[in-house]
Amino acid sequence: MDVLLVKDVEALGREGDIVSIAPGYARNYLIPRGLAVAASEKTVKLQEKIRGERLAKEAHERQEFEELAAKLATVSVTTAVKVGEDEQLYGSVTAQDIAALLEEEGFQIDRKMVVLENPIKALGVYAIEIRLHPEVSTTIKLWVVKE
Repeated sequence: MDVLLVKDVEALGREGDIVSIAPGYARNYLIPRGLAVAASEKTVKLQEKIRGERLAKEAHERQEFEELAAKLATVSVTTAVKVGEDEQLYGSVTAQDIAALLEEEGFQIDRKMVVLENPIKALGVYAIEIRLHPEVSTTIKLWVVKE
């Protein structure tokens, strides 16, 4: 059975996509919850409209993220941490800490946008990637200094 997704459905598709699924899944789950409608000529036209609106919205969001990325590229943040002997940090600097530092600078960045493979456990200067959008990312400079 072909259905038009009215909302994003994880592991199935995005809003405006026409997908083929089992009839029972459509009748018992997607359609009653308002996640999809049965595909027809009318829904194909609706799909084109939804897709056009989504592309325009994504283009607008991408442009906003690119402007934010340009601003973030000039940002340098400093965090003072407690250190013990041999310049060893007590604890570490995490993505959540970096997001909080950026928030203090006036940027609303979610911790999930901060790309950090491992927490930072040493003093120094780090280039931290911020992924604002799947296609837009930038790098900030993080200074980890002793308190």
